[in-house]
Amino acid sequence: MAFYSIGEVAERCGINPVTLRAWQRRYGLFKPQRSEGGHRQFDETDIQRIEEIKRWIQSGVPVGKVKSLLDENHPVEHDDWASQQEELMVVLRHARPAKLRAAIMAAGRQHPADAVIDRLILPVRQRLRLDQNTARAICSMLDGVLIDYAVTALAEARKKASKEALLIGWDCDDRTRLWLEAWRLSQQGWNIDVLAEPLDSPRPELFPGQRIFVWTGTALSLRQQEQLTHWQEQGFDIVSHGVLRLV
Repeated sequence: MAFYSIGEVAERCGINPVTLRAWQRRYGLFKPQRSEGGHRQFDETDIQRIEEIKRWIQSGVPVGKVKSLLDENHPVEHDDWASQQEELMVVLRHARPAKLRAAIMAAGRQHPADAVIDRLILPVRQRLRLDQNTARAICSMLDGVLIDYAVTALAEARKKASKEALLIGWDCDDRTRLWLEAWRLSQQGWNIDVLAEPLDSPRPELFPGQRIFVWTGTALSLRQQEQLTHWQEQGFDIVSHGVLRLV
């Protein structure tokens, strides 16, 4: 079983380590194992739980009430996603883009976008990055298929969605994740256009009258929080998508 440090989990989940420690100490939302040196060690079940915590908080549930909601879930669901991750890893090892595309499409038909992204795709991408024996070409192949699928999903969503918005990557370098987040937003009723190249600083004045989502990939820094507030005070319809601020 693979274990991850708090820094690796923070990067993977887009949450500041300070927030993770607060969730554990203050609210008892999870209990990672400890190494002989006393360092936290997270496994896949811990990471799945953290993703669930994020979803509850992003849906408006106060963090103090999340634990009771989590305790109502059944562990079988975690086992099912773990098995699907293993199946996708097998497909990847065969390096067949057509089969990989079919597997992603099947998952997208069977489950909501949030679940596919958080419980299948992101864990598999993280495992590929941590596996030093995995060819870089395999990771690139997966990302290519994911972007292709996300583009198709966005096109389908445009036939139904009436709310238009622009998604901009802000000081981040994971372009594939940007397209996955666009797919996630499209399943929430948005007609999403993507600024494919992340920017050091978005310029909302270039897109007057548009709703803008910014994706940072990590918790907003103090500078980013202040800049976002400044833009909003100027009247721009700009919000941070999917990344939690510090507790």
